[in-house]
Amino acid sequence: MSIIDKIIGSLEDKREWRAMEARGKALPSEYSNAYNAMKKYLWTTGGISDWKETSRIFGVILDLLEQGAAEGKKVTDLTGENVAAFCDELVKDADTWRDKYRARLNDTIGRD
Repeated sequence: MSIIDKIIGSLEDKREWRAMEARGKALPSEYSNAYNAMKKYLWTTGGISDWKETSRIFGVILDLLEQGAAEGKKVTDLTGENVAAFCDELVKDADTWRDKYRARLNDTIGRD
């Protein structure tokens, strides 16, 4: 890992994120709004801590929304009525920042 990657992060990861954001913006408004809402939910409920998992999960969401838009389906036809539960299911096996903070707290308190 170069010093630049340590300071500002991987430039390739940033390019990939920008490409995903461009895909989200290119969606019809109903789907774009849903993408942004799901993204906000995922970030504010713990946030995925690993870039590979983040990329995979948001890629799955974008693929699903793009396919749904092409087929003229409603977002809730794709996710189910409980969109939060859909998002929770996507991240259930991913490490989140909350998980990292919990482990750090437990390690700190456990050092007697």
